[in-house]
Amino acid sequence: MFDFSLAAVHHLVFFALLAILTAELAIVRRGMDANAVALVARIDLAYGAMAAIALAAGFARAVYAAKGWDFYSHNLFFWIKLGTFALIGILSVPPTLKFIQWRRLQHVPTDAQIRSVRLYLWTEIALFAVLPICAAAMARGYGYYA
Repeated sequence: MFDFSLAAVHHLVFFALLAILTAELAIVRRGMDANAVALVARIDLAYGAMAAIALAAGFARAVYAAKGWDFYSHNLFFWIKLGTFALIGILSVPPTLKFIQWRRLQHVPTDAQIRSVRLYLWTEIALFAVLPICAAAMARGYGYYA
């Protein structure tokens, strides 16, 4: 039951992350006002919290769940998935900093700033597609090397 619970949390959190990113993309658009800036800043806090939960659940699955660390540490797709998640995390920093700055200064962003942030968000969403592909490959034993 522990293994199942970790897997369920891990999967649900990833869906939540994608939903939050999609919400951010819907809010960050031309003509956004100070209320939209405050909203996206609050939503971005949830994104950070969900990312931390995803890491914790993923770590717990890799180390303590049924397949164990030996299975994951010797799987190419695990490392691709982990690297992709890290890259998504790195790409999330500039938008987060912008949201904080805009909110603190009560700044309505320019069209150029909005385009820049949206490019980051779209890139993060595109990279999210890699994660379930790697998960499916791992679940079927592909990429394992010993």
